[in-house]
Amino acid sequence: MDKGKLPKKPDNLTAILNYSFKNQELLSEAFRHPSYVYEKDDPGVSDNQRLEFLGDAVINLAISHLLMESFPEMKEGDLSKYRASLVSESGLHFIARELELGDYLLLGKGEERTNGRKKPSILTDALEALIGAIYLDGGFTDALRVIEGIFSPLLNRIGLGGSINDFKTELQEYSQEDFQSTPEYRLEKETGPDHNKTFYVAVYLKGNVLGRGEGKSKKEAEQRAAKEALACLRK
Repeated sequence: MDKGKLPKKPDNLTAILNYSFKNQELLSEAFRHPSYVYEKDDPGVSDNQRLEFLGDAVINLAISHLLMESFPEMKEGDLSKYRASLVSESGLHFIARELELGDYLLLGKGEERTNGRKKPSILTDALEALIGAIYLDGGFTDALRVIEGIFSPLLNRIGLGGSINDFKTELQEYSQEDFQSTPEYRLEKETGPDHNKTFYVAVYLKGNVLGRGEGKSKKEAEQRAAKEALACLRK
């Protein structure tokens, strides 16, 4: 039975994860997109959706554990806020891109044609499925260790008091990869007295407005405009 050979050997990935699968079929299943399995039309071949469902729960529990452990003085409201940011599509997409998970995906012909290897939703699903596979293969202790390793850049940002989501950087990377163009931010107006100004910024890509944002600083307004632009592009 041909269940599909991954397009790229996972040696580098397993080295980054510091985890070797005992059951290689679980690893392959984690990268089988439903479009690939649909074209196979073989009841013996499973897509990654069940692993994705499991991985979502494992990631939420692991991130909750790591936040509680790393920041013992943090209030419940802040813990919830940071967890939501870490496990959001933006946070998971950042990790999936860092791991280059798109290179390992098994996709149907339609998704290949429409650049599915770079789609945030497909990449985040693959990351969740991969964690679900590690949990089934090695248990929660191994899954927690892997999650701590791959999420360390974002956890470190929290420790340094920074923002988890850098929407401007993400938009720049996204637009350069998919459109070979760099976004441009334009200050449209500013209101209020000097000590309490509000800035209004629009972000353009190839001459088109993709998003607008406002904030008490230009930087804050630009981040909000970039966030809106990313949501527009992902639609």
